[in-house]
Amino acid sequence: MAWSTIASAFHLSLRYIGYMQLLLMASVVSSIVLFAIIIFQKKVPQLKEMRSVDYLNSAFLGFLNPFLYYVVLLKAYTLLKAQEAGTLNYIWPITLVLLSIPILKQKINLVSILAIFISFAGIVIISTNGNILDLEFRSPMGVLLAVGSSVFWALYWIFNMRDKRDEVVKLFMNFIFGSLFVFLAVLYDQSWEPVSFEGIAGGIYIGLFEMGLTFFIWLKALKYSENTARVANLIYFSPFISLLIISTVVGEAILPSTFVGLLFVVAGIVLQQFAGKRS
Repeated sequence: MAWSTIASAFHLSLRYIGYMQLLLMASVVSSIVLFAIIIFQKKVPQLKEMRSVDYLNSAFLGFLNPFLYYVVLLKAYTLLKAQEAGTLNYIWPITLVLLSIPILKQKINLVSILAIFISFAGIVIISTNGNILDLEFRSPMGVLLAVGSSVFWALYWIFNMRDKRDEVVKLFMNFIFGSLFVFLAVLYDQSWEPVSFEGIAGGIYIGLFEMGLTFFIWLKALKYSENTARVANLIYFSPFISLLIISTVVGEAILPSTFVGLLFVVAGIVLQQFAGKRS
């Protein structure tokens, strides 16, 4: 439910604040939340036990997420409708499969290939507003960024699996480094401007319910679940609920092409999961 509100939160917040400043504020809020959780769980000693290689891993992972992932995604939101950017971003499970082939040396079967084509068809439907034969993209750069953000998220997921530290400690350190990278980018770009109350509220909300608190709740859900796949599948309710919230809160009329394209994207992802279980 929290993640279902984020496309609307991104779109509304970007009316009042630049995307780099929004990311900086959200990353700092997320870092504070995660540190509070670490204190509550009495895991502060684990921070003191970290080695040089752990700091390097956190710097690398923090560069991927939150820095690169959200910079690219938020820029996409400035170029696309909320329904388009939010829906296209859900292609990351398919991107994860594609990147797992060269990085993790995983093999891909015919069902997985079919799943990728189905999801790709969904991307084309959404990107062209249903005008598939004309292939006229409303914002080619926006589409490229929204889909491209899934590459950074998938890379983060793959490399994050290799880091065996405590998840909350790892998340906190990633966001500390990510916040530093965003801060340096803001200084370099000289994009700091006075922020209204609405922009500050948006940054706090995104830091809480897109990043820090929601990441922690999601990790807890996976930890306590008897069937991880069953809990993970609940995430596919999110884009559909998101469209409803975008329609009512943002006021965007949901295009039929967005809904049909989303069905294709999710169908491909579900088929891919089925193929993975068969394997």
